[in-house]
Amino acid sequence: MTKSKRTTAAPPSPPVLGPRALNRATLARQLLLSRSPMSATAAVDHLVGLQAQNVKPPYYALAARLDGFTPEALSRPMADREVVRIVTLRSTIHTHTADDCLTLRPLVQAARHRELRHFRAGLAGVDLDCLAATARALVEEEPRTMKELREALLEDWPDADPQALSVAARCKLPLVQVTPRGLWGRSGQVRLTTAEHWLGRPAGPAPAPDATVLRYLAAFGPASVKDMQTWAGLTRLRDAFERLRPRLVTFRDENGAELFDLPDAPRPDPDTPTPPPSGPSTPTTRSPTPAAAAARDSPRSAPRSASAADC
Repeated sequence: MTKSKRTTAAPPSPPVLGPRALNRATLARQLLLSRSPMSATAAVDHLVGLQAQNVKPPYYALAARLDGFTPEALSRPMADREVVRIVTLRSTIHTHTADDCLTLRPLVQAARHRELRHFRAGLAGVDLDCLAATARALVEEEPRTMKELREALLEDWPDADPQALSVAARCKLPLVQVTPRGLWGRSGQVRLTTAEHWLGRPAGPAPAPDATVLRYLAAFGPASVKDMQTWAGLTRLRDAFERLRPRLVTFRDENGAELFDLPDAPRPDPDTPTPPPSGPSTPTTRSPTPAAAAARDSPRSAPRSASAADC
């Protein structure tokens, strides 16, 4: 008697999410469909940081998201060293919680090492480990401007390119901008010290990216591996997504790209109305508009890198 062959049904195709569905999901994750009762610090933590190339954008970003937000709600934890301004994702300045400052910066350190390759010619003959130790001693002795740090480093390496020395210090060390820089209405000159010195505790070793992938999806999902790599300025994150696949759900966008998400994360109906545009851009009004704020903080956007003057 001949046995019949059993055919295995192909797994169902992941659902397709159109642009409106993805837009509403991003707005929901970004706290832009309705005001959130979160504190400013909790929102900065949920959003895994906020773009902060200039002082005011984090205040505007939180004003667009939080119920009853006032500038003091961010200035106070910044003055108390619960949040800081530091170069992290995509080599740009972000406002992060103190905990994220000490974990995200080690996570993206490999990207900072790659950045240094563009400045090799200006660093000929410079021992980068020695430079890092010298720069650390200088900024931990007292917070310094980048100009002051550059001039001090030139005393030891007079033949090096001044800008390259600045970039090397920024790439080798987790330099935070000390207050009053970043405080609403009191922002001063950019002065730098190390995150460890400012926060009074050491950074840990570079963590595995898995926990950050989950937090990224909570704030930006559904998203592809490429989306997160663009957001973080990192490469080779596919392995982390594959490790997490059993805990995630998958979709496709209209171009066929695979999107990952947390099973219980909000994915509102594509026809969910968005809040209307608001009035002037001040931290006490709902501004910018949800679409503009989401576009600015989108995982698909990659703003310019921080210059030495910004840092």
